[in-house]
Amino acid sequence: MRLTGLLLACLAPLALPAQDQTFRTTVNVVVAPTTVLDRQGNFVHDLKPSEFRVYDKGTLQDIRVDVSFLPISLVVAIQADGAVDSILPRIQKIGPMLKPLVFGENGEAAIVSFDSRIQVLQDFTNDPDRLTDGLKKLRAGSMSSRLIDAVDESVRMLRRRPGDRRRVILLISESRDKGSEGRVRETLAAAEFQNVSLYAVNIPRVVTALTQRAPAPRPDPIPATAHGMPAGAAVTPDTTSGIRNYGSVMPAFEEIIRGVKAVFVPNPVEVFTKYTGGKEHNFVNLKGLEEAIASIGNELHAQYLITYNPSNKSDGGYHEIKIVVNRPDLTVRTRPGYWMAAIPQ
Repeated sequence: MRLTGLLLACLAPLALPAQDQTFRTTVNVVVAPTTVLDRQGNFVHDLKPSEFRVYDKGTLQDIRVDVSFLPISLVVAIQADGAVDSILPRIQKIGPMLKPLVFGENGEAAIVSFDSRIQVLQDFTNDPDRLTDGLKKLRAGSMSSRLIDAVDESVRMLRRRPGDRRRVILLISESRDKGSEGRVRETLAAAEFQNVSLYAVNIPRVVTALTQRAPAPRPDPIPATAHGMPAGAAVTPDTTSGIRNYGSVMPAFEEIIRGVKAVFVPNPVEVFTKYTGGKEHNFVNLKGLEEAIASIGNELHAQYLITYNPSNKSDGGYHEIKIVVNRPDLTVRTRPGYWMAAIPQ
């Protein structure tokens, strides 16, 4: 059974710094895609509407039920900069998986790549062959990757799709942004207002650090004979270059240290997934990538879409959503809430 509706909420993440803002967005109907798991981590499919309790800012809400299923419009946004050059051949093989596992028979998908540019490699289509051809166009570009801007463009593409579709972004990239002009807060607000859920398959930074293309070394302005050498070593261009470029083996260690620090610092992907009700996955090899995409598809098709008209619209500010199921030992995951302007009664 599916519960459907339209979200007209503009969210702002709790993890982001508080700023002076005026929230003019009001909420007519809220929809919260909800995943329910048992103790073994299996999806629970047989819940009835009467088994859900939905609290909006602590107030119990009445929910509406619609048994129809919303087809999916999907944007696959893929990082394609020099850091992931060696990873792209694996990503190019996922085309045949997208229709049967993710967007389904009545859905559609588009392919977007990003480095310093954002390119639509394939516009929305239901044809798996076109998606496969679009993925073949993936080429590693510059060393920048405008992750936030790519998500923003994906949201704009989804905004133009019919309103009776679920809107989903599948982001395949590192978890860091390198060069975007946009900001996380505004991009997240746009995604939430358009009812976009973002799922991410993260490319490990250590893998990209070990496999990314090394930039061509700059010519050494200092003559080879002017470099200090170990005692007894022959002074040649090769030996001096080896000493001068010893730092080229360091990026992997730098990424490891940066990764440890990043555990304590929210990244854009973490914010996008958490506050749109999505989820992060990781992969190293092709099998891991395929398993991550299959897991995302399974979740999308197993979710309950809970819809309600808030009864407490006079309360402006942040509205926390809490969903409770009256069966024991179940885990419930949904988007955490939304911002709204108070509506005078």
